[in-house]
Amino acid sequence: MPKLPEKVANYFPYPSVRLHQDTFAKTVYEAVKNGRQVVLEGSNGLGKTIAVLSACLPVAKEQGLKIVYTAKTHRQHDRVMEELRAITRKQVVSGISIRGRQAMCFHPFIVRHAADARSTMEICELLKARGQCPYYEKTSANPERYADLQLHISSKPFTALEIQEICKAEGFCPHELIKLLVGEVDVVALSYLYIFDPVIRSVFLKNLEKSLSRILLIVDEAHNLPNTALEIESDSLSLFILRLAEREAKEHNYKDVVTFTAQLRAYIEKMATKVEKETWVSPDFLVETIKTEMEIEEPPTFFEYLHDTGNIIKRSYLTQGKYPRSYIHRVGEFLSKWLDTAKDVSFSHVLSRYVTKTGLSSARLEVVALDPSKITEPVFSSVNCSVTMSGTLEPLEAFIKITRLPETTITKVVPSPFPKKHILSLVCCGVTTAMKQRTQPMYNKLAKRIAEAIRHSPNTNIGVFAASYEVLQRILDTGLENVVEKKFFIEKQGMSSRHNDLLIKQFKSYAEKGGAVLLGVQGGRASEGADYPGKHMETVVVVGVPYAQPSPRVEAQIRYYDTKFPGHGREYGYVLPALRRASQAAGRPIRSLDDRGAIIFMDYRFSTAYCRRYLPVWIRENLKTLPDKPGAIAKELMSFFCLKPHR
Repeated sequence: MPKLPEKVANYFPYPSVRLHQDTFAKTVYEAVKNGRQVVLEGSNGLGKTIAVLSACLPVAKEQGLKIVYTAKTHRQHDRVMEELRAITRKQVVSGISIRGRQAMCFHPFIVRHAADARSTMEICELLKARGQCPYYEKTSANPERYADLQLHISSKPFTALEIQEICKAEGFCPHELIKLLVGEVDVVALSYLYIFDPVIRSVFLKNLEKSLSRILLIVDEAHNLPNTALEIESDSLSLFILRLAEREAKEHNYKDVVTFTAQLRAYIEKMATKVEKETWVSPDFLVETIKTEMEIEEPPTFFEYLHDTGNIIKRSYLTQGKYPRSYIHRVGEFLSKWLDTAKDVSFSHVLSRYVTKTGLSSARLEVVALDPSKITEPVFSSVNCSVTMSGTLEPLEAFIKITRLPETTITKVVPSPFPKKHILSLVCCGVTTAMKQRTQPMYNKLAKRIAEAIRHSPNTNIGVFAASYEVLQRILDTGLENVVEKKFFIEKQGMSSRHNDLLIKQFKSYAEKGGAVLLGVQGGRASEGADYPGKHMETVVVVGVPYAQPSPRVEAQIRYYDTKFPGHGREYGYVLPALRRASQAAGRPIRSLDDRGAIIFMDYRFSTAYCRRYLPVWIRENLKTLPDKPGAIAKELMSFFCLKPHR
């Protein structure tokens, strides 16, 4: 029988411990007790969330540390509160999950107009200063009731939405209440951005009233962290923004800005005519062009002028009660970053073409960050200790190097608790999405294999996740929907979060109605941001290895990593991100110990030693390679699900 350390057991709320869950909890406890960093890989179903909370809480209580639990989605944040509630059956613990000010606000002006965190903050502060926010005013006018709520919420776990509902009933501002609560509860669950974005972090730590050195940091689903860090450091400027900046300059009679934005837009449009998708741009050449052809003698000074002009316009809008967005400010901000990163080899500068949501062709300049450690290292080197975990982190040494965790970081790959008979892992030979083999006969063959998998799975839901939207569309173009008697739900490129959630909800509703097929892409919301326990998905088909298409930014990433980690550039910058996306998609049906799932990799490359070694242990240890012939998938699925042959 697995056994937990005594202090961990005091917080663990369940009557039994899952197989290997004790190893996970003990590893975490010993690390954080000694102020160490620890990186762990553990499969879904292991019970990582409750294990890490039970291991960290006794240490945090004894040493006066604040537990900050970071994860990518609101659902994961709320899951932390659910587990804390279970712990309250044994110990007194408190916690809150947090959503941004914009998502929590009740004020109709912010609800209607604020589209980003920064403008929300500016509008909010102005409304408060003018006494024009009734929710803030009531907070100040009813201090006793406000204090009662503060005491009530800080006594046990609450989700952000629960706090919002309480405040709505009372007429109080949820954001102001949360600002006070973060410093009083044991655990705060929130987005990566609150800790890893330097600007947001400074505000958060001020409210928390603790430095990073007094934080016990938990990073969940950490395979997302490097990309999130690169997104924080990157920036872009589109033709659309330049048009809006030009219009704004005309409205406010800044003739020099009108001329400059028009010239820069024309220059980018001219460059874009020679580009198919993306090209590298010399940062110095662009600055020199601005200096000579656009007659800007001192570009740095002019970029600062754009920034200051935008601030004047924003303050003017706020005074008039209008939405305080300035596109001129945005242009100045981007060009200053372009200039600041011109000599920095950890950034690449590109011009890319893309299709807008309305179907029009457009272009943008981009400052592309290449080094996630610039964002992650300052945090990991400053916190008291940290726990970094995911189901898809191997090789752990690579993750440690990329994020610049200390060399003394403890690592552990915890075995899967799943019974081997509950998982079927297959690789199909004879099919691939490799670029040179993307022919119509190959897509026809892939569609036939997918149809075979769908027909011979139980009468429940099936997921099909392709390497890209292009591959997904080419498979659909074969007429797959016409040969399979199941309802299809298709993830669309650019689909909003709300529409995606609705799509998944509708798909799940078919689990008890004979089943449906969800088609999406590896790395998309449907293949990473959602869980499909039980019959919500019992078979998943992973179509192709989702390698990024060769491009200047991908090549720059590989070159940069090759410089930092000689001999590992392609592995760290190209192979690992793709195989992690594939592994995340493959793990969708396996969410609890009772689940049974069939995983079918439709690309022969997954059977090679090169790709196999990057798959999670629980998948690769029983991975079976099928011959290239019809019926091979059907035979395996019928045996696994104990089905009778189709007549």
